[in-house]
Amino acid sequence: MKTKLKKNDTVVVIAGKDKGKTGRVLRIDGEKNRVLVEGVNMVKKAQKQRSQSESGGIIEKEASVSISNVMFAAKDGKPTRLGHRIEGGEKVRYSKKTGDTV
Repeated sequence: MKTKLKKNDTVVVIAGKDKGKTGRVLRIDGEKNRVLVEGVNMVKKAQKQRSQSESGGIIEKEASVSISNVMFAAKDGKPTRLGHRIEGGEKVRYSKKTGDTV
């Protein structure tokens, strides 16, 4: 599935247990339609100790969420859809709610 989101975009979670949280996109998996968002969908994972300096134990890390559960966050922090338009011979993304170029 094609998406208009890109890495380092700020997104708002619109569905699920973390609804309302805002975070930065760390990774997008287009084949599985999932996105990894900073500080969202935290899970506990048992980590084995790899070396003497690196400690093992239970760590918390982000798990991916469905791309349909996040929306781009406008400057005011509210969710908005994105569109494409041509400005000065270049294709740019813009906020459908405010009309501002992203």
